[in-house]
Amino acid sequence: MRLGTILQNNQETGAIVTDKWVVTVEKVNAELGTDWPVNVFEIIQSGRLEEMRDWFDEEGKAKVEELDCLSGEEVTYGPLYRHPRKIWGIGLNYVEHASDLSENAPNTEPASFMKPDTTIIGPEDTIEIPHQSDRTTAESELGIIIGKECKDVSEENALDVVAGYTTIIDMTAEDILQKNPRYLTRSKSFDTFFSFGPQLVTTDEVEEVDNLNVSTVINGGLHRKNVVSNMTFSPRYLVSFHSKVMKLLPGDIISTGTPGAVVIRNGDVVECQIDGFATLVNKVKDSKENQ
Repeated sequence: MRLGTILQNNQETGAIVTDKWVVTVEKVNAELGTDWPVNVFEIIQSGRLEEMRDWFDEEGKAKVEELDCLSGEEVTYGPLYRHPRKIWGIGLNYVEHASDLSENAPNTEPASFMKPDTTIIGPEDTIEIPHQSDRTTAESELGIIIGKECKDVSEENALDVVAGYTTIIDMTAEDILQKNPRYLTRSKSFDTFFSFGPQLVTTDEVEEVDNLNVSTVINGGLHRKNVVSNMTFSPRYLVSFHSKVMKLLPGDIISTGTPGAVVIRNGDVVECQIDGFATLVNKVKDSKENQ
């Protein structure tokens, strides 16, 4: 099952999404007599995502298809949600990306950092290069969405606490970071520096997460592509490792690292492409232009 957040009547609301149609959860409840939470964050936090997924697979999809659904072209997507309790980012998780920055990839523990929710934007929103930066990069990443409260999860059981996956474009003010590695939080935390969506893809739709290809695309051209199995620290490891640092909560996000960061400039269009996922697209505006 796939979920998204769409704009309807100037409000962001949860929707069930397929390749052919989109329908709000509110409409499903009204017409089919279900009582699912009506936004994506609440669905995850309620602990009912698996129940909803099983209902959809067993009987719901056939019933929903009889409703008056929207086409994908008719809707505007927002970020999946705006206020996760935590966003974990992982730096230099592909060896090739570390070499881009003339750095050594961490090989004993992940290079983790955290981002505020004020960085969040959605599909088709504008990434704004801040006044303070002359070299900002965009980085396509696989996002892991936590589905269950957990602490000290083993690597073997890590995917049992995952709600699903999504596409992410993470930004870095690279020139600020290169002045001093202690500036990492600031370089990662400008407004619009975390694009998130358009779909939550539940774990049952991903046969093997390690086989997914992640691509950073700029202005229609492939910048860098790599497979998740080439990460230094796998999705399973990242969930387990961070659950041992602090309790993970439903809706928490782990952005797993990029195969390659690309410098972005005013007017660029950046895409995150992952096998079988809807593409995440954002345009770029430099705040220093036209002033």
